[in-house]
Amino acid sequence: MPHRPHTVPPFVINLFFVIGLFSAFCFRVLIVLQHLRPEGVRVVWYVGTVGYTLFFMYRYYISHKRRRAIRRYDLLEKIRNASDLADEDKAVTLYLLSSLQKSRENINYLFIFVLSFLAVLADLVLTFMGL
Repeated sequence: MPHRPHTVPPFVINLFFVIGLFSAFCFRVLIVLQHLRPEGVRVVWYVGTVGYTLFFMYRYYISHKRRRAIRRYDLLEKIRNASDLADEDKAVTLYLLSSLQKSRENINYLFIFVLSFLAVLADLVLTFMGL
């Protein structure tokens, strides 16, 4: 029997929430920082980019885990055939599961994660090469 899906502990959820917010803040403050403290731009950019890399890697993992659970447990079909649920309850549950299954959020998360990682890597390589 496969491992039953479960939510992560609240401190993990809160940690990644704060990482995402802080990273977003870092990117917004860059505009002001380039005028007031240009020497700090690179550090703040790194903090924001590494934070986004972690945040979107986590979001991809959660999105993938949800889609896998829906598929593994055949939840859409089970809800369609459930007789104990009211029609409205079925419709809402099917909407939620279908929406999670069809969403392309996981591709968005993966794309941002990869681009953030590549941006840091490119900057390190270019800096090391003296460019």
